[in-house]
Parts: sequence; C-alpha cells; structure tokens
Amino acid sequence: MTRQIISTDKAPKAIGPYSQAVAANGFLFTSGQLPLDPATGQRITGTIEEQAHQVFKNLSAIAGKAGIGLADAVKTTVFLSDINDFKAVNAVYDQYFTEPFPARSAFQVGALPMNAGIEVEAVFLLPS
Repeated sequence: MTRQIISTDKAPKAIGPYSQAVAANGFLFTSGQLPLDPATGQRITGTIEEQAHQVFKNLSAIAGKAGIGLADAVKTTVFLSDINDFKAVNAVYDQYFTEPFPARSAFQVGALPMNAGIEVEAVFLLPS
C-alpha cells in the first residue's frame, strides 16, 4: 500500500503530530478540521454557522489540493460541542454538499480542541 501526505497552506496547519490528509488505496482521509483561519491559525470566534463555513472551506481546500472537491466525499463525521447546534450546522452543510450526499455521523462531544464548536473529518473517493 502506498500513501501520500496531502498538505496545503490554504487550510490550517496541523496543531499536533498529524497530517492534514493522507491519500491511500483510492481514498483521501482528512484529519478533523476545526474552524481555524488558515492565514493566522486562530479559531473563528463567530456563530456556529460562521465556524461551520470555515470548517467546510478548510475541507474544500484540502480536497482541492488532492485534485478533487467536496462532491467526492463519501463519509463525513461531524463533532459538535453542543448537539443543539445540529440544525444550524445542517443548514450550512447543505450549502457545501449536494446529492448524492456522503454518509454522515454527528456527535456531541465533551470538548473540542481550541474550544471550537465544531470539527469535521471526511473521507473522499479519489479518481482512478
């Protein structure tokens, strides 16, 4: 199995010992993306909707570096610090993903890095 590390300055740098994404066996696996501004590495401090927009822009930038887009996502996992934000995040999600939608899970978690309200990871299908 070969794997390739995918990294772009259009998405936030990793804040720990991990890669933004890894391509392996026809898939791209992203690390969880927080609502961080790629230019500053600082967390977006706005509403959950503003945080969600930043997360999906970051995922899109990583996918773009691999030559694909959000339409190539096959699975996403959404982590929320407050499950009551699910409806608002769902409305933002719908602006970035179209049918056929990727499979998805969503969870409330005890806390997220940098006190974020949302984190999203994704798996994408790469072109053959």
